Amino acid sequence: MRILFAGSPHFAIPPLEALHRRHTICGVLTNPDRPAGRRRESMPTAVKVRALELGLPLFQPAVFDTAFLESIRALRPELLAVVSFGRIFKTDFLDLFPRGGLNVHPSLLPKFRGPAPIPAAILAGVETTGVTVQRLALKMDSGDIIKVHTIPLNRTETAETLYRDLFRVGAGLLAEAVDMIAAETARFVSQNEEEASYTRMIKKTDGLIDWGRDAVYLERMLRAYRPWPGCYTSFQGRQLDILAGGVYPKPVEAGDENGRVLGIDKNYGILVDTGNGVLYVSELKLQAKKALPWRQFLNGQNDFLGKQLGG
Repeated sequence: MRILFAGSPHFAIPPLEALHRRHTICGVLTNPDRPAGRRRESMPTAVKVRALELGLPLFQPAVFDTAFLESIRALRPELLAVVSFGRIFKTDFLDLFPRGGLNVHPSLLPKFRGPAPIPAAILAGVETTGVTVQRLALKMDSGDIIKVHTIPLNRTETAETLYRDLFRVGAGLLAEAVDMIAAETARFVSQNEEEASYTRMIKKTDGLIDWGRDAVYLERMLRAYRPWPGCYTSFQGRQLDILAGGVYPKPVEAGDENGRVLGIDKNYGILVDTGNGVLYVSELKLQAKKALPWRQFLNGQNDFLGKQLGG
């Protein structure tokens, strides 16, 4: 089958490779190069780099104008396969694919539709999540489902590790779904709109720690926002990144000052009071300094204990 693949980040590479082994990738659609890093140098997407290595035709349109649509039509694609492309397709583009389009979404649809399903699942503390392959539809993540795979969570996952694991599974699911469409054995199931929930785009400010929240939620934040946007607070006017930690399991006599550094536990780390419970911090980074395990951090900040974090 002739497939146009659309994707951008590193997590989209395994699905691209899986389809490339079994079908004809007539073109790869990815986002334009964008400035990145301190020097703001123009950087290609991970999918662009891999597509060029595979010798595949590449497209990076800023807009889907008539000239672009005609260039895609000339490829005679049968199916559109989408993995983390991050842009909405209109009818005039979708009409170019006689067998329609498929999208890999890292949640158990209709739960957690939208741009940030993996952080949302971690923040919600759900016991299971998964990957869904759905038919592309004009309404976001509402298409009929062809393949789904459920994955249990052990409450240690970060967004980074869960993205990696889910899209590795999604690569195989997408390839199976395309095979079913090619063999005309595909069966689609409609989503239950009454069970739908939605996520929003994550902002940098979402990582700001509110020490009035309970320790359970803050521990989920540390995992949901790793590596981006990260979780941070302030200490003596400087940003302090909290890189790792968890809910302290032992009883502590805490005060009513949320964000107060209570002390240490040699087996866990630095103890910080929250709105309910205590968060232990095992790794942190002060602004303009390097990330450090908690013991090394305290060696350079011997006045840290007893101090107030946050506003």
